Amino acid sequence: MKRDLLHVADLTAAEIETLFALARRLKAETKAGRPHPLLAGRTLAMIFEKPSLRTRVTFEVGMVQLGGAAIHLAPGDIALGKRESAGDIARNLERWVDLVMARTFLHRSVVDLAAGARVPVINGLSDLHHPCQVLADCFTLLEQRGQLAGLRVAFIGDGNNMVHSWMEAAARLGFDFVLGCPPGYEPDPGIVAACGPRVGVTHDPVSAVRGADVVYTDVWTSMGQEAEAETRRRIFQPYQVNEALLASARPDALVMHCLPAHRGEEITDAVIDGPRSIVFEQAENRLHVQKAIMVWLLGAGRGLL
Repeated sequence: MKRDLLHVADLTAAEIETLFALARRLKAETKAGRPHPLLAGRTLAMIFEKPSLRTRVTFEVGMVQLGGAAIHLAPGDIALGKRESAGDIARNLERWVDLVMARTFLHRSVVDLAAGARVPVINGLSDLHHPCQVLADCFTLLEQRGQLAGLRVAFIGDGNNMVHSWMEAAARLGFDFVLGCPPGYEPDPGIVAACGPRVGVTHDPVSAVRGADVVYTDVWTSMGQEAEAETRRRIFQPYQVNEALLASARPDALVMHCLPAHRGEEITDAVIDGPRSIVFEQAENRLHVQKAIMVWLLGAGRGLL
């Protein structure tokens, strides 16, 4: 039976551990210059409704390193749900490619693609979830701290798709997660309730970061929210991750950001370029974790573990 990855909750804790073990192996082999053509002859279709640096490069390079190929489909190539329904697109793509990755505005679009395709579909980002980013982030934390259980992750900013995926990861992997956000910008209450007691929401950024092992932030205005940019800048200003806020976290707290960063808005240069930042380690690990996801979904990595 085919598997999709639409949100972190699609995976069990054991499956996430398997993905991380596979990512660790693939990363080590990449660093050692040892090729691993596990997906030779396979093709990935990449659907983009939103522009991307990290998602496009890491998936495309990942397929090249795995011996396969990737096809970039820009908004004008498909016009998802406008020129053609997601279901019909899926039924075409499944006859030509082995995997589909979609970076969309609406989460419904990814769901419809997965429902219509007989090949695995990966959510490369939607308005509700960003599982590939958060899995790469958790893998990065595992590298840095040796374990995830017992950590406290504080996310400062909007209760967005990143927060939803972080909450699902906390529920699976045994760490605590708290969001510090302005009133009115809380995450989806259904997702919060489903993730249980390890997640929390506060409107006080200092309270959120107090005792945190990780301080995470994201842009205040996501793609599609440009009309709200000025309002959001004013409302979110007290939620900037700067040296003063970071002082309330643990002395060895790490700083994370999924990028792109609006420097001087949600985070200062001193923090993102500072000694606690692991922002670019996160970006690098998108490559290795997404390679593991593709190999795992196609059942091609069994001999490596």
